[in-house]
Amino acid sequence: MPVSRAEGAWLYDFEGRRILDAIGSWWVNLLGHGNPRMQRRPCGGQLDSLEHVMLAGFTHAPAVELAERLREARSGGLGHCFFASDGASAVEIALKMSYHYWRNSGRPEKNRFVTLANSTMGRRSELCR
Repeated sequence: MPVSRAEGAWLYDFEGRRILDAIGSWWVNLLGHGNPRMQRRPCGGQLDSLEHVMLAGFTHAPAVELAERLREARSGGLGHCFFASDGASAVEIALKMSYHYWRNSGRPEKNRFVTLANSTMGRRSELCR
């Protein structure tokens, strides 16, 4: 669902329809979209229309533009672009993508991950089996 702008607790699509942002980030939930204190911060003007939207079924112009720039920079082409909201999510997604790659490539036995002892991943045994 493409989002064009946001205000308070609401997201707006390009037809002007209003959607309650029930999955926004913690700071958006606390302050609301378009908060004047946030808009005074030096963020290159993006805060004027949209500070943040989780990409869980949503998209917005900056994300689309970045994906297009990444595709153009990749000489061999880029079929898909997937964004994660933070580093921990990116690591989890990378592990899952690796697991599924080997399974879909006919090598299901490649299903183990190496972790550091006493690390966060080492304690998450469900990922390490």
